[in-house]
Amino acid sequence: MSDANLTRSMSRKACSPDNAACEGFFGRLKNELFYPRDWKSTTIEQFIEVVDSYIRWYNVSGLACHLEPTG
Repeated sequence: MSDANLTRSMSRKACSPDNAACEGFFGRLKNELFYPRDWKSTTIEQFIEVVDSYIRWYNVSGLACHLEPTG
C-alpha cells in the first residue's frame, strides 16, 4: 500500500457506517453499469474508460438523481 501512496482506513473493523457510502456507490455501479452489459469483447482499456466515464457522470449528476424525493 505504501508503494501506491494509499492510506488504510483507520476505522474499527466491521464498522458499517464508515463503509456505507462506498458500498452504496459500488452496488449502484454494478447494477447500473456492470451487470446490464456483456463485457466479453471489451479490452481492459475500454473497461477503464467506461468506468471512468460512469464515475465522472455519477459525481456530477448521478448522485443528485438518486437523492431526489420520490412520489
